Amino acid sequence: MEEKGNISIHTENIFPIIKKFLYSDHEIFLRELVSNAVDATQKIKRLAAIGEYKGELGDLAVKVAVDKDARTITISDHGIGMTAEEIKKYINQIAFSGATEFVERYKETGGDKDQIIGQFGLGFYSAFMVADRVEIITKSYKDDTEPAHWTCDGSTEFAIAPAHKETRGTNVVLNVNEDSEEFLEPARIKAILDKYCKFLPVPVEFEGEIINNPNPIWTKQPSELTDEDYKNFYKELYPFSEAPLFWIHLNVDYPFNLTGILYFPKIKNDFEMQRNKIQLYSRQVFITDEVKDVVPEFLMLLHGVIDSPDIPLNVSRSFLQADSSVKKINTYITKKVADKLNEIFKKDRTAFETSWEDINVFVKYGMLSDDKFYEKAKDFVLLQSVDNKYYTIEEYKALAQANQTDKNGQLVLLYTTDQDKQHAFVEAAQNRGYDVLKLDSLIDSHFIGMLEQKLEKTTLKRVDSETVDKLIERDETKESVLNDKEKEDLKGIYEKAIDNKNMMVEVAPMSPDDAPVIITLPEFMRRMKDMSKSGGGGMMFMGDMPDTYNVTINANHSLSQRILHAKEENKERIARQAFDLALLSQNMLSGASLTAFVKRSFELIDKE
Repeated sequence: MEEKGNISIHTENIFPIIKKFLYSDHEIFLRELVSNAVDATQKIKRLAAIGEYKGELGDLAVKVAVDKDARTITISDHGIGMTAEEIKKYINQIAFSGATEFVERYKETGGDKDQIIGQFGLGFYSAFMVADRVEIITKSYKDDTEPAHWTCDGSTEFAIAPAHKETRGTNVVLNVNEDSEEFLEPARIKAILDKYCKFLPVPVEFEGEIINNPNPIWTKQPSELTDEDYKNFYKELYPFSEAPLFWIHLNVDYPFNLTGILYFPKIKNDFEMQRNKIQLYSRQVFITDEVKDVVPEFLMLLHGVIDSPDIPLNVSRSFLQADSSVKKINTYITKKVADKLNEIFKKDRTAFETSWEDINVFVKYGMLSDDKFYEKAKDFVLLQSVDNKYYTIEEYKALAQANQTDKNGQLVLLYTTDQDKQHAFVEAAQNRGYDVLKLDSLIDSHFIGMLEQKLEKTTLKRVDSETVDKLIERDETKESVLNDKEKEDLKGIYEKAIDNKNMMVEVAPMSPDDAPVIITLPEFMRRMKDMSKSGGGGMMFMGDMPDTYNVTINANHSLSQRILHAKEENKERIARQAFDLALLSQNMLSGASLTAFVKRSFELIDKE
């Protein structure tokens, strides 16, 4: 006999709100209903394991079927099932008490669903986002119980009648509404199952095929797995990616539950393209790949899987940010990653150095983002010199201490951001016995500033920011072969020849072997320009300012004498040629200036 009734709730119009606001993506309904079916299946397995259910378990696969003609989607399980009384309790009362509270909170927050999604058990009612009518046909595992058929059309009215069902378990039948016809396409259903149900712990069958892997490797102990297992799983997750460098197997059950595998990919400099590759699961049910609050910002460069039952399925951004378990997980993962890198560094430094090109951006990003990570990483972060030798920070300080300490006791570390373009400056520094670092990744401009803040009495200078004699200031002075008047005359000749107010000319005694003209952009000026480009440091206005370069004329070079003793009409011409050669050496000569330089060069050759 059919029983009709009303769901006892205190709020009107629950279903329209659920339909519109429960989830932003309506496809989530399938994840919720399949997850419920998996839970029911696992419960019967547990009851059998402890002897409370003595019947045959049979085929435990959760089956999903689409009938386009009948306009139905059916999710069937062979789990514990329900009696009519249990339907009233779990479907009509308990779940709807959550729905009532959801709507009340929805009103309180002014309609901001993101503040409340994830706090109520509304999974089953996601079915009404796509269905005009939902049916439950179920038979309990308990002996001497009758099958039941529950029907609801999306209002607060329901009907329960006896059903014809031979086996235990539950069929949920969705009669799909007109707005949701896309979900009657098998390809659409298959895509949703592949996305959300790929690793569910119970087989999921669709169109006669098991579409999931119920035993992914993160559910196993590391001792059971080989390197090949980890690599094959990576291929399963990212079929078109290069093999990972190494990985971390996460497995903790206190003070929170967390399993997973994080892979270190080959990151290099395109790290912005690497994000959103970590998949977040809850009991093997996919939740999201937007893991910013679960995983520290810099660790989003990693790939892999994190699974924690402490993170609810219906997560929202605000919920994640406020959740204490999520914060603990965040801290734990940071520590595990740092410990793993340190372990690899100590165990096989050669292999670590070989991987450095691929992971240095990640490590530096972590040091910049997280002080706790910095404290661990400062012992294994590597500095690479232009001759491709690797040093820890302390090793490099010891190397540079003797020869690169200035008159004020400040250690000066020299670096290049482009070894080819700055070759002449690198060579000049090496000729003085200085070592030069290679800091040429996207993140190194920030990394340099961090090192200066963290390291005592240490500064970093790019090799082309000063003439080599001024890079590391000593108490020594060089004698000039020119007297003061000659230096003033030479400076005036160059200023007229250059005729550019952004080129600050000075004449200085240098080695006769150094270039006759050297153009440098001061370190401070260049850093301010870099900061303004990225909108940092309150220096936005500098982005529109032209660069102001220092032009140093080598008083002790033979060309300086030649210019001073040349015919009056040739002095500026020779000076301009020398200046253009200095520009050319730094790829700074172009357009009309380059054309004039080439023409002048041919004229000089012709005169010879």
